[in-house]
Amino acid sequence: MQQENPSRRRFLKQAGLGLSAALVSPYFFSCETKKVGTTPFHNLGIQLYSIRDLIAQDPVKTLETVAKIGYKHVETFGLDPVNGTFWGLPISDLKKVLEDNGLKSHSGHYDMSNYLKRGATSTESIEKYIEIAHKLGQENIVAPVTPMDNLNSLSVADYQYAADQLNKAGELSKTAGIKVGYHNHFWEFRNFANGTKGLDILIAFTEPTLVDFELDLFWIQKAGYNAQSYFEKYPGRFTMWHMKDMDNQYTTPVVGEKYDQADFSEIMKQIRYTEVGTGAVDFVNIANYADKSGLKYAFVEQDDIYLPNKFDSIKKSFDYIQKNIAK
Repeated sequence: MQQENPSRRRFLKQAGLGLSAALVSPYFFSCETKKVGTTPFHNLGIQLYSIRDLIAQDPVKTLETVAKIGYKHVETFGLDPVNGTFWGLPISDLKKVLEDNGLKSHSGHYDMSNYLKRGATSTESIEKYIEIAHKLGQENIVAPVTPMDNLNSLSVADYQYAADQLNKAGELSKTAGIKVGYHNHFWEFRNFANGTKGLDILIAFTEPTLVDFELDLFWIQKAGYNAQSYFEKYPGRFTMWHMKDMDNQYTTPVVGEKYDQADFSEIMKQIRYTEVGTGAVDFVNIANYADKSGLKYAFVEQDDIYLPNKFDSIKKSFDYIQKNIAK
């Protein structure tokens, strides 16, 4: 496995807050009456990367708390492919914890950075991902990120190769009833000479029957575009959303001449997240496009949480969506 650079570690690795204090909260000990509904917003999920430090410390209690807040399903991350575990839990144990708490897992993020990279000397085991996803009852194995060793050099050919690889993985997973997915960030919206963007290439060169897309509502806006335009342009292709909000003081787009060759660490200084409903993303309007996008599953995600209690943060996001969108 190749060495991660400091910028990637900063972006992908966990930061720490203690779990014990976070668990001492009212919603852990009580269960409110929740709305009954059938939309993806009523049946809301969470990408567990949002609380990565807590789940690494105590996955069982963390998942119990997620369920108590009201989340109905979780999107996994952080598979240890050598040992076949998530956060130290064997797959069978994780499945039982989810079942015990009334949680499902429809989707998981699986590292495909080498698999999607032209000329990579090592590859991830897509077959192993499919096997694990099948055991968890997941419908999608999602590539969470492009190869990150040199984002500023990604070319049209790189995106075309990645699309071809996604199709191949989709063919492999089809017999298990699983589709491959791709999750965007900001660099997929950088322009090539003809105005085409990386995300457009991925969508155009992948088969809809094999590959889904998971639109990150924060990152598309941070790139200077709006989700609604992509739902109109590519109806039915975005079956999953990451509902992530943007701090109102950090709304400047990070795509364009000033940023496209900038160091990743410098770009990240322009990034700050906040709880859903407290920032610059108009989720209420975007939610009107759920049918157009083909939405099946919506997940709260916040890459970095700044509140002292991270469970308070994900509850705040959950409550906003239930009150304002899951009507």
